[in-house]
Amino acid sequence: MAVVLYYIALPFIYLLSVLPFPVLYGLSNVVYALLYGVLRYREKVVLTNLRNAFPDKSEQEIRQLSRAFYRYFCDLFLEVFKTLTVSPETMLKHCRFTPQAQVVFDELAERNQSVVLVLGHLGNWEWAGNTFSLLCKQQLYVIYHPIVNPYFDGLMYRMRTRFGTKLIAMKETYRKMLSQKQELSTTAFIADQTPSAPQTAYWTTFLNQDTPVFPGTEIIARKLNFPVVYTRVKRLKRGYYEIDAEILVANPAETKDGEISEIHTRRLERDIIEQPETWLWTHRRWKHKRPVKD
Repeated sequence: MAVVLYYIALPFIYLLSVLPFPVLYGLSNVVYALLYGVLRYREKVVLTNLRNAFPDKSEQEIRQLSRAFYRYFCDLFLEVFKTLTVSPETMLKHCRFTPQAQVVFDELAERNQSVVLVLGHLGNWEWAGNTFSLLCKQQLYVIYHPIVNPYFDGLMYRMRTRFGTKLIAMKETYRKMLSQKQELSTTAFIADQTPSAPQTAYWTTFLNQDTPVFPGTEIIARKLNFPVVYTRVKRLKRGYYEIDAEILVANPAETKDGEISEIHTRRLERDIIEQPETWLWTHRRWKHKRPVKD
């Protein structure tokens, strides 16, 4: 059944990828009307997340923000498929580095320093990976969770690696990074994933809620002593993004437990508050409760 569904969907996916951007966003408007107006996809999750994250906003403001998010979410969903056929020149036109970001990665490459990169599900993180691989000297590795359907997993793998990005399955992260320590690389961790083991997570307050933070990013950065760089993907207007970057921690081995996790969580929180409609509010980020200490 999985293979049948894949081969039925594949021609339509490729058709989406070759649509001109104005047509693509016209289709996105239709998808929004269906997803938000009819299906109400994960509406309860989105509204609960928004109300808890922004307790000072009125219900009218929450509803308005919810609509803005769903409009963006539909754009993002369709934009991802452009990676199948978009040219490098067009990709860089629609998703670019700030001069500061280019300097950060160029200087690290000149010093032959590999990097632990942290970012969130904010803006088009898929396009950001493409842009990085096109512009940076470091080999980009992205930590990912394989999709259950092996055929669609293969399609996503082809899209994500088309411009030179390489993928690492999450369970193999440290072993792979250790074996490739001599290679000039940047390994990207999505910082707002929900940890599978909340009892061992670093707990903090994020968007006004108790939140577990995946500790692996910090643990690996400290063990390998790779500089930690935070990347923000900001939406400039429909279909256009700008990537900024800053070195958060130059020498992770010298930090205390929880320090790196706290710093990158605060940066992400700041950027979500600045442009909240571009964060992934459908994500069940707060399904775990902070463990009670004895």
